[in-house]
Amino acid sequence: FVFRLLLIYNNLNKEILRNIFEWWYFRKYGTSFIEQVSVSHLRPLLGGVESSSTTGLFSSVNGEAEPRPSVSECKVWRNPLNLFRGAEYNRYTWVTGKEPLTYYDMNLSAQDHQTFFTGDTQQLRPEDAVMQKAWRERNPQARIRAAYQAIKINHECAAAYVLLAEEEATTITEAERLFKKALSFVLLIFVLCQSTAGKDINLLVYIKRRLAMCARKLGRIKEAVKMMRELMKEFPLLGMLNIHENLLEALLELQAYADVQAVLSKYDDISLPKSATICYTSALLKARAVSDKFSPEAASRRGLSTAEMNAVEAIHRAVEFNPHVPKYLLEMKSLILPPEHILKRGDSEAVAYAFFHLQHWKRAEGALNLLHCTWEGTFRIIPYPLEKGHLFYPYPGCTETADRELLPSFHEVSVYPKKELPFFILFTAGLCSFTAMLAMLTHQFPELMGIFAKAVSNANSISVRIWVLEFN
Repeated sequence: FVFRLLLIYNNLNKEILRNIFEWWYFRKYGTSFIEQVSVSHLRPLLGGVESSSTTGLFSSVNGEAEPRPSVSECKVWRNPLNLFRGAEYNRYTWVTGKEPLTYYDMNLSAQDHQTFFTGDTQQLRPEDAVMQKAWRERNPQARIRAAYQAIKINHECAAAYVLLAEEEATTITEAERLFKKALSFVLLIFVLCQSTAGKDINLLVYIKRRLAMCARKLGRIKEAVKMMRELMKEFPLLGMLNIHENLLEALLELQAYADVQAVLSKYDDISLPKSATICYTSALLKARAVSDKFSPEAASRRGLSTAEMNAVEAIHRAVEFNPHVPKYLLEMKSLILPPEHILKRGDSEAVAYAFFHLQHWKRAEGALNLLHCTWEGTFRIIPYPLEKGHLFYPYPGCTETADRELLPSFHEVSVYPKKELPFFILFTAGLCSFTAMLAMLTHQFPELMGIFAKAVSNANSISVRIWVLEFN
């Protein structure tokens, strides 16, 4: 008996390690390692292929099959309100010693700048070639040195001044001065050379937008709103830059709610892509109209009025689009600095939205109370969010992995829907642990465990006999 238990003990060491690895893999990646290997490697070898009639399809709100946009679900977008590295992100690092940006996030920014500001690689000017290398440098000081080198080659290199404004300037005022200098050089190119090159237009739009953001941060909000409106009017085809989200935030700061509604009426359209800013700002305006007099006790007695029902539906719509936002707005989770890129419907977008808009929700009396009372009701409408949505596509299952790349390691990434450890993993781990404990006790106290085993065996036999007698 002891020998058999020792053999079991030796074999279970491997089983325990396997279960520990399986538990760790599930916690990190949200799926079973065995299941992942089976789906990814064994199924193709065995000839198992998903039915072509169902691949890429999902049920819409009306129950009809529609193509599921699997590629764009986890597309990473530039954060429209991203902070300045030198004046804001670096200051955080100096104070806390923590890096608020991940290497993946900064690498995406480098690719953006390289694409937007340097243009065709076959027609690069000497200073552009230097700047193209500068954007790829991982070390901030190396990037700054390269920018000064480009200015030495051509003192009118606007892209170099953009880099200095973003990374070397330690205050918003200094960044604004450098951006204005860069703007003067870009405008000079347009006046003298009548340039229509894509990189020059990209530079112009980027600089004007950052100047508007500087004005917003320095308290000149009306000036910032004017600059944003002019930019949207001058370049209406650049809607993918989401300048309207900058405008919405500035108008909310001015408490110009009628203007906010006018912007929403244009961009909160069924044919246009949504964002947390669009959905939650719409919910805020409807909540603001009823939240000052809202009482959950009174509402439970008399029912919800039409305006209150509209506000609740708007909150449910916003929560379905991005379920991570309410915990930040209700301060159930601590905020961090937003990343330079966001994943729509993900935790990174929730952090970015709440960082800039929490103050606007607090300013609307009772709005957070209404949100607190109603936001969890959304999950009763969509019991299986990964399979079928209510107003939007099913919630993408890839957000957690992408958000872990975008958000710093010290931040606890919000996961939706909450993953529960499968029962078979818990059961197997418990059974292996119990058997290993018995084997270890038998090894240490063989005589006592022998007596205990005999006692258990006798007790079982007696109970079986009693049961047989009672049955007869």
